[in-house]
Amino acid sequence: MAKKSYFVTGTDTGVGKTMVSAAILHAARGMGKRTLAMKPIASGCERTPEGLRNEDALMLQDAVSEPLAYELINPVALEPAIAPHVAAEQAGRHITADRLVGYCRGLQIRPADLLLVEGAGGWRVPLNDRETYAAFPKLLNMPVILVVSLKLGCINHALLSAEAIRNDGLALAGWVANRSEPDPMACEQDTLNYLVNHLGAPCLGILPWMENGGPQVLAKYLNIDGLFEN
Repeated sequence: MAKKSYFVTGTDTGVGKTMVSAAILHAARGMGKRTLAMKPIASGCERTPEGLRNEDALMLQDAVSEPLAYELINPVALEPAIAPHVAAEQAGRHITADRLVGYCRGLQIRPADLLLVEGAGGWRVPLNDRETYAAFPKLLNMPVILVVSLKLGCINHALLSAEAIRNDGLALAGWVANRSEPDPMACEQDTLNYLVNHLGAPCLGILPWMENGGPQVLAKYLNIDGLFEN
């Protein structure tokens, strides 16, 4: 059974959740850990001879240490590159938190040291008319890793996300600052200092912008020892 499971969310969409998740997986593999990952819902999938495939899910598949079939990593693959609940409705599929939990349980029972589950967008992305994606990690009581994109407005987005995560009864296990744009934000160090002092969770790393750098390179900027404590 996976010893440690974490849900990865972001302050918004396009903040680098997949790159950060893959970097964490590579860092864990470098520590000799057995790793698993999943991205339960992926929209914007492309048609291939093997079926619908999502580039983010493929990156996770490449990053894990334990071989996994694509369908285990991305059980809900949707073609339109739009919000998951809208894409699912267009595809005639109904997504519920309970169903996602069922998919995740199948991976949790596998032997591993770490399971990362990547969400979609931010903390309050809808799953359906009644539930947001937050309902899924709540059902599993899964600690959360927050990816913060270093750009104007990120302090507000990060603090609101952290507040919502804790109000939902979940632990914020840590956060990763990600430079998701080539030009650094103004007063970046001031922003980082504020987040370190006010997010109330350990910073697991500050990832630089790398146009051609992959998750294996970014892994060296992480300190994830704390994810395996207790």
